[in-house]
Amino acid sequence: MNIYADIPSPAMKQATENASLYGVNNHGLTNLHRVYWNLPTPALYEEAVFRGEGVIAHCGPFVVNTGKHTARAAADKYIVREQTTEDKVWWGQYNRPFTPEKFSALLTRLQGFLQGRDIFVQDCYAGADQDVRMPIRIITEKAWHSMFARTMFTKLRTIEEMRRHVPEFTVIAAPSFLASPIVDGTRSETFIIANFAERLAIIGGSNYGGEIKKTIFTVLNFLLPLEGVLPMHCSANVGDDGDVAIFFGLSGTGKTTLSADPQRHLIGDDEHGWSDNGIFNFENGCYAKVIRLSEEAEPQIYACTRRFGTILENVVFDPASRRLDLDDDRITENTRGVYPLEYIENYWPARRAGHPRNVIFLTCDASGVLPPIARLTPDQSIYHFISGYTSKIAGTEIGLGTEPEITFSPCFGGPFMVHHPYTYAEMLKARIVKHGATCWLVNTGWTGGPFGVGKRLSIQHTRTLLNNALSGKLNKVKFRIDPVFGFEVPEFCEGVPTNILDPANTWGSREEYYRKYDALAARFIENFKLIKDGCPPHIVEAGPKRLTHVPA
Repeated sequence: MNIYADIPSPAMKQATENASLYGVNNHGLTNLHRVYWNLPTPALYEEAVFRGEGVIAHCGPFVVNTGKHTARAAADKYIVREQTTEDKVWWGQYNRPFTPEKFSALLTRLQGFLQGRDIFVQDCYAGADQDVRMPIRIITEKAWHSMFARTMFTKLRTIEEMRRHVPEFTVIAAPSFLASPIVDGTRSETFIIANFAERLAIIGGSNYGGEIKKTIFTVLNFLLPLEGVLPMHCSANVGDDGDVAIFFGLSGTGKTTLSADPQRHLIGDDEHGWSDNGIFNFENGCYAKVIRLSEEAEPQIYACTRRFGTILENVVFDPASRRLDLDDDRITENTRGVYPLEYIENYWPARRAGHPRNVIFLTCDASGVLPPIARLTPDQSIYHFISGYTSKIAGTEIGLGTEPEITFSPCFGGPFMVHHPYTYAEMLKARIVKHGATCWLVNTGWTGGPFGVGKRLSIQHTRTLLNNALSGKLNKVKFRIDPVFGFEVPEFCEGVPTNILDPANTWGSREEYYRKYDALAARFIENFKLIKDGCPPHIVEAGPKRLTHVPA
């Protein structure tokens, strides 16, 4: 029963003005109270406030508390195992199978739950490349989730576009609907389930907006490789002369921060495709971590937290003045800001550009042994891409503690990779070789010792190293061969202290450093054993070697 049934809502009169002829009955949604179609952001603000979903903070951002889930429920994600997925999906830790029968039963219960209620529909596109973009539909129980979808994906511009929109994939998100594990076969009351045969995903039990965004990314990760397009968990920017750089990395490694460079133009901060035409953004918005965001260090992203049209998840504010406190982590470390890409001063309006000149792999090394930057061969690049070494930062997933957790996430985005990692790696290498891209491994983690002993590398030094790499200056200096990983490490970089370039020099004990470095190499080797069955031998050989003695 709809609690607002007898109360006119702010957008009630315009609810159907932007409706598609392809109605929600095509998704089995009937007997609804009211359907709000493609509302613009100001109307969604009004609806969200009316429904008590959040508050408007000082300077205009909309602030929500996502409740129990302040991060992705990675263990509650499933893919329906049926004819179209049986032989194509990399089943296991990240892709848990769900039966068609259980999906049908759960969907029926969800459809019943939504009867008599209001829902919000946003018809959008995923992808800025018109040759491969996907028409999608996001159906939500919450007004602010509709605003989230409208911000993240490409909006339809005309009423005629909206009328004729037919989605190729649909997401239904109803956080108030809870699964029954005994009845539904889920792990918990929360679920995120994609059914590729029905071109439908359903989300329940979680109010966290990131589930909508990552569900679409997972969908594209399955479908696009079948069309010869490489999906990537990366950010991208472009220089004034058209040189493109892409940045791979998990949450907390600096993808958003480092790609939002005032000296370059931001294509996108998180998810891209690499087609025959070049790089293109899947999204039209950014989803950035904002905990302890500094106006001095990250002025562009900081400014976005003070604007109308930005959604802030779990950010603490003063109830009297409604002024934000970005340093307060009492709700979660994973506070998030959702804002249109156009809010970044130097954004690239086309959201697409040519083929990358530089490919950067970002890793947050909590052991403090990797150099701040290293140049990779194509085979080394694929080894590190498949390994996806980093440290998970507190708050980005449910269950993480206060300390970084050393992990390996295939393709720097294992939870969203649906095919075997080498499927994506093979496509990446072919493009690196064809277009002559230079590949770099950049450590945004610790130096001088592991977490708790050393200190985190400064963002200023990392930016300087990247600027020298992207400009081509770093290719002109002398390099040394790393004794463990075999990649090339620069011996000099203008604007960066020389001792930082060789992390062994920043540790109190050289022996302790190499003991720790050798231990990391061992972890790489052991991890790759889990994946190497699908990889050719020369990729395995491109990995690290164990030390027999401490180098001079």
